[in-house]
Amino acid sequence: MPGEEIDRPNPQPLPSHIDDHVLQLAVKLDKTKLDESTYTGLQEFRRAANYIAAAMIFLKDNVLLARDLQFEDIKPRLLGHWGTCPGLTLVYSHLNLLATQRTQDIIFVVGPGHGAPGILSSLWLEGSLGKFYPEYSRNKEGLHRLITKFSTPGGFPSHINAETPGAIHEGGELGYALSVAFGAVMDKPDLIVACVVGDGESESGPTATAWHAAKYIDPMESGAVLPIVHVNGFKISERTIYGCMDDKEMVALFTGYGYQCRFVEDLEDIDADMCRSMEWALDEIHKIQKAARSGKPIMKPRWPVLIMRTPKGWGGPKKVHGQFIEGSFRAHQVPLMAAKSDPSELKQLQEWLESYKPGELFTKDGGVVKAILDIIPANESKRLGQQVDTYGSHEVLKIPDWKKYGVKEGGQASCMQTIGELLDQVLLDNPKSMRIFSPDELVSNKLDAVFNHTGRNFQWDEFSNARGGRVIEILSEHTCQGMLQGYTLTGRTGLFPSYESFLGIIHTMMVQYSKFNKMARETTWRKDISSINYLETSTWTRQEHNGFSHQNPSFIGAVLNLKPSAARVYLPPDANTFLSTLAHCLRSTNYINLMVGSKQPQPVFLSPEEADNHCRAGASVWKFASTDGGLNPDVVIVGIGAELTFEVIEAAAMLRKLTPSLRVRVINITDLLILKHEGGHPHALSHEDFDALFTADCPIHFNYHGYGDEIKGLLFGRPSLSRVSVAAYSEEGSTTTPLDMMLRNGVSRYHVAEAAIRGAAKRNEKVRLSMHETLSGIRHDLAKVQEYILKNGQDPSDTYDTPSFDSTGPQHRDVGYAD
Repeated sequence: MPGEEIDRPNPQPLPSHIDDHVLQLAVKLDKTKLDESTYTGLQEFRRAANYIAAAMIFLKDNVLLARDLQFEDIKPRLLGHWGTCPGLTLVYSHLNLLATQRTQDIIFVVGPGHGAPGILSSLWLEGSLGKFYPEYSRNKEGLHRLITKFSTPGGFPSHINAETPGAIHEGGELGYALSVAFGAVMDKPDLIVACVVGDGESESGPTATAWHAAKYIDPMESGAVLPIVHVNGFKISERTIYGCMDDKEMVALFTGYGYQCRFVEDLEDIDADMCRSMEWALDEIHKIQKAARSGKPIMKPRWPVLIMRTPKGWGGPKKVHGQFIEGSFRAHQVPLMAAKSDPSELKQLQEWLESYKPGELFTKDGGVVKAILDIIPANESKRLGQQVDTYGSHEVLKIPDWKKYGVKEGGQASCMQTIGELLDQVLLDNPKSMRIFSPDELVSNKLDAVFNHTGRNFQWDEFSNARGGRVIEILSEHTCQGMLQGYTLTGRTGLFPSYESFLGIIHTMMVQYSKFNKMARETTWRKDISSINYLETSTWTRQEHNGFSHQNPSFIGAVLNLKPSAARVYLPPDANTFLSTLAHCLRSTNYINLMVGSKQPQPVFLSPEEADNHCRAGASVWKFASTDGGLNPDVVIVGIGAELTFEVIEAAAMLRKLTPSLRVRVINITDLLILKHEGGHPHALSHEDFDALFTADCPIHFNYHGYGDEIKGLLFGRPSLSRVSVAAYSEEGSTTTPLDMMLRNGVSRYHVAEAAIRGAAKRNEKVRLSMHETLSGIRHDLAKVQEYILKNGQDPSDTYDTPSFDSTGPQHRDVGYAD
């Protein structure tokens, strides 16, 4: 059975066992009658929008039914989703009316992004498509192009994306609309974001948590979200959870979430019901905001939510070949799949389209009748498709001189503690355009300096309510990501710090956002936006309290797989390079920036000036750790990542003592994508520059923080790769000591030293002559350290002392094991 069999269309939920008194919590409103002109305008807008939406799925010609349909008028590939469109056009028409009557700024976020026909048809009717795409102007030619080119090469795709005016949400993967909407209203006190959440999307984990995002909206400083839950009862092939919940269950659920629940379900007079409900919702929002802005905030305000119950595919075919269509899962995509070959389906399509009476809706030149125009805001900037916040309101951050926060070379400092001071100042200097979205980890990640002058913004907590905190901490990575996207796409800048291992939770969200941003860059009308900035710390190398579950650097690979125009991955080796990197990322636009670093104290290898030069180059020879400043090396050893670089430096110091004849060049890479083959990324080194840095023929050993295949993939296409070896995280871990983690994964100083000796022995006869003896000694020292760690439960006390490079080499205490 391909789908659920039902015995009637639009089946209602079975009654629950909840007491009927719960229904008193639902908002009851007096029924009002719309004036005739408003009623006519709404009706005709919806008829026109639904006609166009249906025609977009089917027609490649004869778009206004100038004659009876023929098979030749039908597209060869029928693509699109009809089921959600009637609900979307209903909401769209009323939001435009609300914007007209209240002169209200409204952004429309659409969770069921597969309902693009309903949104695109509405955008065409209000003239917004024509503003950004003259070929889609509100005339006969524009309408013909919209209908015939939809879901075909060169036309609009089947889902809402960045090419859709007014959109700030990629409409493919479900679950994120609500959190995006809440991020968008932050720091925009006059903005309303109406967000339709489908009942299918409501089954996703990210949506379930995003209902709590209202608890992070301070009505003193921010706008409001009007959620509209569209319960049409069905997913692709079965009923939805919400579709099987009665009003008592829905009221109980949303009251518990903290909302006032209003049902919009009068199918006999849906326009009057919706109009009255939206007016009530806007009044409730303004009441909450007025209280907060007059100095008397309502603690735990109950924001409005509308529950809209309408049949799936409302207005489409009732039955096809004896099976229910309207009010069933079969309305989800294309109700008449055989319309190009089956005469009966072609006839049904004709009857369906004629039911909208297009001759009454469009003028001879392809324009729309006056009644429709009257409910569209006369001020174009108030139209849903032309809100400037959705495409052109970028606020450039004020970034202080990061060198003021630099630390002295030669000491030790936590990268996170150091940049915390810079972030504190950035938040002070940008009080309405910068926020931090974090999954409850700022203090653990040693970024608590950001709280020097601000706080958290959890409005339901009496200790942070109405204090203007710039930090959003909520344990849902999905909600943090969604709010960050909404905040960024409406012109501001955010930062997402996280434990390294859990950024992978939002992998696909990040990819969806990147797709949106890619298409946005290809439009002519969307302006620059701030980059999305990820701060990845509490890495696998220094988990301290945690174990194997917290050891996962895979998010690096996720970013590397993005388009080269978007992907930026940085692994700064010390506090000063991290300051430089963070300042750069916060100033940048249109990228996905990933910064990976340590929260534990690490040696500060570079002065602020040296760090600045190093970050500009993306990589450099560290002459202080190299033989003769790196001249004429036998081998090149490369550190990528703070702790991995430290092990490389330790290995270089060991080599000076153990095998003085070995000539080594030490390199650190902070910008990972310089390794990409020439032309493969904007930051990629040319072959000439690559050879200048790494030599043309010396063995190269990479000690890398992420997975080894990432380095191999980046280097693919470079010449002479047989000389390259890579050590990296290899899925070995536990709750253990930092050095033991390095030993388990084969990236310790001992492993780097062995790789260097083996590489150098291919070119240096003296090294080859003593290689066996030298390596035996290194393995002996490694075994002694392993025994010490096992016995004492800690690393030797001098493990993380900064090595010296004097003539005698580093002096490490003999731990006295493995004799």
